[in-house]
Amino acid sequence: MTVFREVRPFGSAQPVDLVAVDGLLAEGVPDGVVPEVVEGGGRIALPTLVDAHIHPDKTAWGEPWYSRRPAGSLPEYVQGDVDLHRRQRTPLAERAHRLLAHAVTRGTRAVRAHVDVAPAYGLAGVAGLAEVRERLAGVLDVQLVAFPQHGVRRMPGAGALFAEAAAGGLIDAIGGIDPAGFDTVADGSTNRSGDGTADAEGPAQLDLVFGLAERYGLRLDVHLHDRGERGLGPLRDIAARTRAAGLAGRVVVSHAFCVPELAGAPLAELAAELAESGVGLTTAAPSAHQVLPFRELRAHGVKVGLGSDGVRDSWSPYGNADMLHRVHLLGWTTDARTDEQLADCFALAADGGAELLDLPPVTLRPGSPADFMLVTGECLPQVVVDLPQRELVVRAGRVVARDGRFAG
Repeated sequence: MTVFREVRPFGSAQPVDLVAVDGLLAEGVPDGVVPEVVEGGGRIALPTLVDAHIHPDKTAWGEPWYSRRPAGSLPEYVQGDVDLHRRQRTPLAERAHRLLAHAVTRGTRAVRAHVDVAPAYGLAGVAGLAEVRERLAGVLDVQLVAFPQHGVRRMPGAGALFAEAAAGGLIDAIGGIDPAGFDTVADGSTNRSGDGTADAEGPAQLDLVFGLAERYGLRLDVHLHDRGERGLGPLRDIAARTRAAGLAGRVVVSHAFCVPELAGAPLAELAAELAESGVGLTTAAPSAHQVLPFRELRAHGVKVGLGSDGVRDSWSPYGNADMLHRVHLLGWTTDARTDEQLADCFALAADGGAELLDLPPVTLRPGSPADFMLVTGECLPQVVVDLPQRELVVRAGRVVARDGRFAG
């Protein structure tokens, strides 16, 4: 039992004591029990956050500087991934652990980690992240997604690797990517996926990933960058397949750049369709025109999460795996000005991500997971803007980071 004395949940005016027992917050200290005491000193207590979309296998965080080449298409970015992978001297598991331990020090309690599966890498990324997940058990929840960054239909042998990953028991979800755009077979040939089945135009990738998800009890998370009908068509197809397969609450579409193009009735109709089918969405707030209209979507019952995406990979020199900073960027890109708008941005990373990953919400009330961070500040909106240091990070009632240093 640990008592975190004199803290202010969500920046409340009156300090209280948070009592952690067996990983949960409790009403108080039973008579006769002498708890461990951690002085809060009037700091703000906030829920730790969920990174609903990150690529830790690709990161060059902490490595020698990598000079990135110009890229203007998805195939060029994918080739950049291969080039950087070949240059890396630190093993993938060590780089990923370094990044995710850093994320813990910034107040992250769970991540959905997308890991490339392709003939260029085999299943090395899956094995490396599974090792990291084990090392961080009890400190950080890691959901592992096998992701076809190179495509399934366009890359011979990829389908067989995905079937192997699904059968191997190390992954939590199967990924997908742009089934109507990037992942198509331009030459009209069949059976390019390598999974023993013939390809057909359009839904072949979705046939494969939904089939594996149903067969092995896995979740689904499909990257969808395509805009217009090339994106909306597959998005509606995913919703229909989710309903038909009874996978409500287990399917997510990441990025969904076609959705911010909608407004008014078309957006409301799509949101209702996604909510009814149980398909969630994630955004990384990359720009004002690509960020999802999360308030409208959530108002219609769509689960929406926030993620870091790539962190200092071949695609971009930016990123820091700090979800509070990502909340700040979400506020910036959506022009959040009022206290309520800033609090909404924080809630997307705290509550939205938890909903997508099926984690219990952190309410900082009795019965809540004892997962929180302590920061010095005046109120929640000011914390979102000023990004103070996470002075203490607590997971299941145990201190796992102090003043930016991992103690897990």
